[in-house]
Amino acid sequence: MGTYKVAVVGAGSISKFHLGAYQNNPEVQLAAICDLNEQRACQQAKRFGIPDVYTDYKEMFKRPDIDAVSICTWNNTHAEISIATLEAGKHVLCEKPLCTTVEEALRVENAVKSSGKLLQVGFVRRYGTNTGILKQFIDAGDLGEIYYAKASCLRRIGNPGGWFSDVDRSGGGPLIDLGVHVIDICWYLMGRPKVVSVSGNTYKKLGNRANVKHLFFYKAADYDAEHNTVEDLANALIRFENGASLYVDVSFTLHAKKDEMSLKLFGEKGGAEIEPELSIVAEKYDTILNVTPQVDNTSLDFNGAFQNEINHFIDACQGKKETLSPVEDGVELMKMLCAVYESSEKGTEIRFE
Repeated sequence: MGTYKVAVVGAGSISKFHLGAYQNNPEVQLAAICDLNEQRACQQAKRFGIPDVYTDYKEMFKRPDIDAVSICTWNNTHAEISIATLEAGKHVLCEKPLCTTVEEALRVENAVKSSGKLLQVGFVRRYGTNTGILKQFIDAGDLGEIYYAKASCLRRIGNPGGWFSDVDRSGGGPLIDLGVHVIDICWYLMGRPKVVSVSGNTYKKLGNRANVKHLFFYKAADYDAEHNTVEDLANALIRFENGASLYVDVSFTLHAKKDEMSLKLFGEKGGAEIEPELSIVAEKYDTILNVTPQVDNTSLDFNGAFQNEINHFIDACQGKKETLSPVEDGVELMKMLCAVYESSEKGTEIRFE
């Protein structure tokens, strides 16, 4: 059992990935878990051998022995709990998105600077094996200048319902839930260029589609097909200061033949796809090459990426590494996400100074 004590706020479905990864880290001791639903918190405590359960995170933060906290709650609580954690003198791993508004994001960033503590945003795909391999090729200049990327995460039926479909708690639908991942990983691999404009659209045409039978999809614990206040589909064109651009489209529900996950980057010397599998396109001796890196598939799953993320977080807390996903990047992503919603609402391009 490790000596670095960690607590988790939120005992819902995403928390199990954090808890399992912490449990596997020999330097970590899971010290406490907190959830408004005490029964749910107790279930996770029993499953992962956590000694103490709380229903009030402020009470839990009074403990001086807790070194770091994972925040796995509704999106609309991320900012408030992150700031409280930092003010209590503890490091933070906050699930994506950082929050739901740019104003909140800036307050969190200020709290990080004031506290001197670390906040790592839960951009878990940055810690995946595929991402690490591809970034080595990009950093070595094998793709040249990346000037265009295209990201799609389309579900034909997959509105999780519950808090995911409640805009007051989630801040939005597939854009803020799925889009945050695909926009971030493309932006990260493009070198995190400064955004200069966003033109976006959102659509509410199909609703929950709970009437569709014979197809399984993930449902939130508080699933309610009658309540849906988020978009079905969002798309956007994001332009950057260096002239590069990113096109993204994401959906919870869409009249599509099949689900689609596709992440592509295009550079002057080569291109790459990171989803559905890692491949690199090169050109040599007047010949186009499709290169498939050979990677053990067991290192590419979701649990593997979370384990890498948690291990990196603990190392960063202890000063051994720098985080790959600092609070500043969480702020920039919120600017892009909020600009898509604003652009759709106003019917115009949103420009940044």
